[in-house]
Amino acid sequence: MPEDRFQGTIDAIWRIESPKLIATLARMLRDVGRAEDLAQDAFVAALAQWPDEGIPRNPGAWLMMAAKRRAVDLMRRGETFSRKAQTYAQDVAETESTSDVAEAYEEIDDDMLRLIFLTCHPVVSKEAHVALTLKLVGGLTTAETARAFLVPETTIAQRIVRAKRTLAEARVPFELPSTAERLQRLPSILETIYLIFNEGYAASAGDDVLRPELVEDALRLGRMLAALMPHESEVHGLVALMEIQASRIRARVGADGEPILLLDQNRARWNRLLIARGFAALARAEQLGGSHGPYVLQAAIGACHARAATAEATDWVRIAALYDALTHVIRTPVVELNRAVAVGMAYGPQAGLELVDKLLDEPALRNYHLLPSVRADLLIKLSRPADARAEFERAASLARNARDRKLLLERAQACSVG
Repeated sequence: MPEDRFQGTIDAIWRIESPKLIATLARMLRDVGRAEDLAQDAFVAALAQWPDEGIPRNPGAWLMMAAKRRAVDLMRRGETFSRKAQTYAQDVAETESTSDVAEAYEEIDDDMLRLIFLTCHPVVSKEAHVALTLKLVGGLTTAETARAFLVPETTIAQRIVRAKRTLAEARVPFELPSTAERLQRLPSILETIYLIFNEGYAASAGDDVLRPELVEDALRLGRMLAALMPHESEVHGLVALMEIQASRIRARVGADGEPILLLDQNRARWNRLLIARGFAALARAEQLGGSHGPYVLQAAIGACHARAATAEATDWVRIAALYDALTHVIRTPVVELNRAVAVGMAYGPQAGLELVDKLLDEPALRNYHLLPSVRADLLIKLSRPADARAEFERAASLARNARDRKLLLERAQACSVG
């Protein structure tokens, strides 16, 4: 295998498998910092062996066994853990002897859920625990997490270090908390799962529009959380939102890997099963009285798009009204920008542009490429192609994803100034 291709494969394996390794090791060691270190040690061992021996048929199982062996060795060094180490050593031996490698993963989903509740413990600040969870559970790099928050990379790095230190000092147990504690941590957990989903659905950097493994991780975690907390409307709202958005994945990217905008997508390629699941989750959330929750409202917006057979049939007036309701719940710059798009579609581009222009001095959107991109779309509709071209070029200069940047430059070139 060529070196570049091998490295790309290794990087992909690490992104997919590292959260599972860390979750399992954290359960064994009760120390998320050590768990992350041992997961990295297993990966280093793979880098040493796989170039000569080849990548195993099931690289995840290989890494899991290597990581567990290192965890057992570490536990054997401490008298306190000697008995527990013997138990885990037997577990590792039994797993290695079985032909069914799936047995090595039978507790991983529970471990991943425990890891989210651990990293979202109230002893850690909201900003820090979301950053830590994105790194450990979502497999995002520090730079990718920084872009998700629209803050400097050094800020995220400091938050992650503080979060791990705080969890270690507080000796937070690796377990599912009581019902009251789950409710306390729920808003942060929902935010974290959705950030993981968003990074998979619209990759902030790199050469690909999508990172399907993150979408699948977020969907799985959301569904698990819904099973754990079936009476929480916002959990079902988040699941509905992700199911509906994930239904568009096959239509989001063209044959050449280029992104396709929502209104230009072939809706016949939308996954009707995921849409049906999303509608069911949304109905459940509304039955529980959560019609005005932020995730339920966003899911309702997604449902409007899913119900429209064509882009022209979209009920933009309804979507604009839902965004108005959403701004009363979470008034963030990104929500306001999305509301401006909906208002522009429902009531004309000038109405949308007036709302966008109010956001031009918003610090959180200063380096957000979708702000000038949205503005450019509205300027085209107002017959101001030269201004639109400048905005598309500015958006391209801010985009960190190569595919997004290429699309924006093409749209800039397509603007006629005549």
